[in-house]
Parts: sequence; C-alpha cells; structure tokens
Amino acid sequence: MSKLTSNNTIDASEVVKFEAMAEEWWDPKGKFKPLHMLNPLRVQYIVGQIATQFNRDLNSLMPFKGLRLLDIGCGGGLLSEPMARLGAEVIGADVAPKNIPVAQAHAKQSGLTIDYRNTVAEALVDEGELFDVILNMEVIEHVAQPQMLINACAALLKKDGIMLCSTINRTPKSYIVAIIGAERVMRWLPIGTHQWNKFIKPPELADMFKVASLSLNDKSGFVFNPVLWRWSLSSSDLSVNYVMAVTKS
Repeated sequence: MSKLTSNNTIDASEVVKFEAMAEEWWDPKGKFKPLHMLNPLRVQYIVGQIATQFNRDLNSLMPFKGLRLLDIGCGGGLLSEPMARLGAEVIGADVAPKNIPVAQAHAKQSGLTIDYRNTVAEALVDEGELFDVILNMEVIEHVAQPQMLINACAALLKKDGIMLCSTINRTPKSYIVAIIGAERVMRWLPIGTHQWNKFIKPPELADMFKVASLSLNDKSGFVFNPVLWRWSLSSSDLSVNYVMAVTKS
C-alpha cells in the first residue's frame, strides 16, 4: 500500500461519497446500477483499442498476456477483473480505502490475481511504476486537479502505451441526464454524486492531453437509448458520456 501524500489530486469530499457506497460495487441493482449497465460497452471499447494498439489476437486464450495495466480509480474492480481474465498484469488503484478489501475479496472469489492498492497516480510516479495500458474511466470528473492527474498518468505510461479516459461532457443535456435523470428522477445514484461544473468538455480534455504530450487516437460517445434501454457507441454524439483513447509516442 502506498502512502497518500498531500501532493496529489484527491478531493476529500469525493472520497467520502464513494466510501459510503463501497459495499455496493458488485450489486447490479444497487447504487452502481448505471455503471453495471454501461460496463459491457466500456469493456468492448477498451478491449478493441488495446488489441489494435498492441496488435493482439482477441481469439487467442489470453490476448493481453505480457501487458502491464493500471486501473486508476478501480473501485470494486468492475474493469480490473475483465482485464485480468484477458491475461493482463493488473494493478488497481483507488483513493477510497474501503474499496480495496471489497475489490480484493471479489477477485479472490473469482479466482483472479489482481494487485489492488490504496494509492494515487502521483504516488505511483514517485515509485517509478510504468504501464503499457492505463484505464482512467469515470475518474477525472471527481478529482481536484484534472490536469495534474493527466500529467501523472502520462508519466506512468510507457512509450507507445495507451490510456483510455472517459468522463461526462459539460452540456445542458448532461445536466438533465446525469444529474436530474440519474440522481433525482430514476434514483440510480445518490443525490450529489456528480457536480455539473466539474464535468469536462471534449476540447478541454483534448487540451489536457496535449499539455501532457499525449496523442489522441480516438474519441467516441457512450449513448443511452431509453426506449431500447441499452447503451451504444457513437462516433459523433459526445453530448453526455464519452471516452478518448490516447497514446504516448
């Protein structure tokens, strides 16, 4: 376990929120229901981008064998576990201490070896860690200094490595969908889970990557259809949830 220093991006109020929900990470009908609904599409996108970047055959038994992967803000391990099953050496990092034993217990139950740590990206930089892949999914809108997190991730990424970063766009539609809809109407999430003013527009995130000398490979939207009740990828609709794939060249 790495020491959490003061020189990091932690927003203490955000840690408190997720600490309170730690026991519900693996409950598909609990407070993380929206994430469970979205997760298959997240995994599909992530796997496709990694396979393309490293020319991996997804029909092989463990296509990500030999790749070292960091899941920053891993929570209960919803992404760490699929990546471990594909053969990656997975380090899951989270600032909320209560998330770690939950993730460890579920990984053990699933027969998976995952290195879960209560730490931050900046501490991993200080320790000289390096990764082929970084998953930075639904994290950046919860930190105090987004650019600082991106810079730390860039320092942790090996040459020709890839980072997948998803967040929520700051638009009138995202306020209606993510805050009024998800928190107040559907009650999928506790009220106050998201702060609209901390959402990040795609050009703003792209600029952060430029500052960190990361190259944009792809940007896609995660779009929810309330009629069909399912998520899909879109190359044009980034109005609410979206993801970017960047590389270090």
